[in-house]
Parts: sequence; C-alpha cells; structure tokens
Amino acid sequence: MTAPRFQSISPFLAADDLAATVAFYREQLGFELAWEWGCPADMAAVCRDDVEITLTSRSDAKPTGISRLYVHVEAIDSYHAQLQQAGVVIEVPIDDRPYGMRDFSIVDPAGNVLCFGQPLPQPQPAC
Repeated sequence: MTAPRFQSISPFLAADDLAATVAFYREQLGFELAWEWGCPADMAAVCRDDVEITLTSRSDAKPTGISRLYVHVEAIDSYHAQLQQAGVVIEVPIDDRPYGMRDFSIVDPAGNVLCFGQPLPQPQPAC
C-alpha cells in the first residue's frame, strides 16, 4: 500500500472587505487571482508559486476573527525588499531568530498575520 504524502495546504482567511484584501495580496504581495466565487464575489483565492490562500467574506464562514500563517519563502531578503518597495508595513522586522529561521511579519487589511520565513543555515558538526 502506498503511504499518503501531503502536498500542500490552502488555508481560508476571513476578510471584511474582500475586494480590498484581494487587491492587497495581488498588488502588494505579488499573488495572482486564482478564482472568485459569487456575484458579487464573496470568496476568492490568490496564489503564488505553490501557495494558495482562500479569502472569504461569507457571513457563514467559521471560525471568525483573524488568523496567523507562516509561509516558507526562498530568497527571504529579496521578498522583504520587494514588500518594502511596495509600501507594505512590516509589523515584525526581518531578523535571524533563535528558532533557526530568518523571518518577518505583516498584517493584511483584514487583520490576518502573515509571517514569512526561511531556514537559517545550520552549523556543521565538528568532526
């Protein structure tokens, strides 16, 4: 029997103003619109590389409130610079953390916290 293998995750985030939140992800974070649902749209997904995030303003979406995501990114310093150039407010400055990651955090228009991080090189054991 073949062992199951997880391939990706697509979280759902609440958004009070779906259009403004989608615009933020597209215009400032560099995501592309994957799809929209409803007329007017009350759900949409944005994607970048292998990451897809569903945004919803549906009143029946649970749980309500903000969420926190940690997105693993290659070339973290380059992405950080891109976001600064786009005018994104960096809530937690980029730095090397004691838990082995170089990361920073932002907040989207709906209040969701997005942390972007890259593993730090690990020291090689002395022989």
